[in-house]
Amino acid sequence: MKKIALALITSAVALGAASVQAQELKPYVGVGVVSSEHKYNAANDTSNGDRKSNEWGGKIFGGVQLDKTWGVEAGYTDFGKSSYGYTVGANSGRIESDAKSFYLAGKGSFPVSQQLAVTGKLGLAHNKNDVNASGLAVAYNGDSSRNALYAAVGAEYAFTEKLSGVLEYEHYGKNDNEQGRRKGALNLGVKASF
Repeated sequence: MKKIALALITSAVALGAASVQAQELKPYVGVGVVSSEHKYNAANDTSNGDRKSNEWGGKIFGGVQLDKTWGVEAGYTDFGKSSYGYTVGANSGRIESDAKSFYLAGKGSFPVSQQLAVTGKLGLAHNKNDVNASGLAVAYNGDSSRNALYAAVGAEYAFTEKLSGVLEYEHYGKNDNEQGRRKGALNLGVKASF
């Protein structure tokens, strides 16, 4: 009888602990609008065009808040497409870039007030950059992918218990082909918790 009672007590404690842990896990999903700098460096370019531009893209992300401070997040970012027309002497051409990234990161949230928290993320990004070029810049053509360090700092503002606004600067690291998207991006988004 003592063994059965001990087994029941142990099971109840284990189920209670598992229930508390399950209540602390808070999954979330979100979407964002991303602004990133794109830059082109065609060799011997003599055109007077602007080699830099800010492009708009989108982001979807999701994660699990493990407790009030720590969590894990994954996401997909499309940095948008950009292009640059260049001239070298009498020759002209065009370079186009289409960049995307996937990331997985640990996340820390540090409350400033009841509604506002400062956040930081650190992890790994898988960057892809498809470059199409014509004219003398055909050497830049190709689909490159590269893993790089991902880091972000930002803030979250809770509108309600389940809905928050997100503003953050994200550093995705380099691409193998550096035509087009630069390393960083600004994300403005919204997050829904469950």
